[in-house]
Amino acid sequence: MPVTTVEHETVDAVVIGGGAAGLNGALMLARSRRSVVVIDGGTPRNAPADGVHGLLGQEGVPPADLLRRGREEVRGYGGEVMAGEVIGAAPADPSAEGDPRFTVTLADGGALRARRLLVATGLRDVLPDVPGLAQHWGHGVVHCPYCHGWEVRDEPIGILAVGPASVHHALLFRQLTDDLVYFTRGTGPDEETRARFAARGIRVVDTPVAAVESTQDGDIAGVRLTDGRFVARRVVAVATGMVARTDGLAGLNLPMEDLPGGMGRHFATGTAGTTRVPGVWVAGNATDPAAQVGASAAAGALAGAHINADLATADTDAALAAARQDTR
Repeated sequence: MPVTTVEHETVDAVVIGGGAAGLNGALMLARSRRSVVVIDGGTPRNAPADGVHGLLGQEGVPPADLLRRGREEVRGYGGEVMAGEVIGAAPADPSAEGDPRFTVTLADGGALRARRLLVATGLRDVLPDVPGLAQHWGHGVVHCPYCHGWEVRDEPIGILAVGPASVHHALLFRQLTDDLVYFTRGTGPDEETRARFAARGIRVVDTPVAAVESTQDGDIAGVRLTDGRFVARRVVAVATGMVARTDGLAGLNLPMEDLPGGMGRHFATGTAGTTRVPGVWVAGNATDPAAQVGASAAAGALAGAHINADLATADTDAALAAARQDTR
């Protein structure tokens, strides 16, 4: 591990994850003159996207540019951002006053000690196992009508159903195009749903999907069915499974919850990202899978402010205990 300014110190906070939530949490802490280190694994969820959307003042900014600016801002206030992979995080012996302590272990053998942790690891999108689908992820294959909808407006769109959530998914994408096909993939929408689709001009295809096929230029050509028929599409929308990234975090014993409809799993949190583990907060997609970049950044900022407030209370408790000890 390269020598850092905090390698042999106990820092106020370690932030695990260098996306919008983690960096904004670190920014709030650094601006409060807290020693903070961000461990950035370098695999943001939105890396395949061409631009960030729905973020006021930053509409269309490439994700890599937004994160680069964020890292510069954190460093500008004295925070540290380092590339690394966390392979272990666990509570350590508390201070004499009972203030929490944690050890964070990195894949390169280094370790950091911290008073507080902000987990902002994000999530993994899990695509259905359809041949030809994954290669188009983030471009011709999209999941969020608010993140990508404008960019695919008026295109022939196919919805690959994965469960009940796909019904609402279809209605949202119908707002964006008049040419929408719903591939049921065995999910069996009921007659009321079929009537609602028909009223909106959504075509329903019950024949199983064999593959998503590409053009010679590498774009989506359409969907091949198991009976050999081909349905031309330019875009495929699918509600992904969303699973919080938990690598290296088992030692924290953070509570988790399943998402409705079997759509994934996330960290369970309370107000401002608090957890049942004293000293640990979670922010961003790791706890709120539906949050876009702006919401994730806001959650990180709120968690960072709460961590600073918690540290301020602990600092005062320690100072008071020391003052009373001196008067004895």
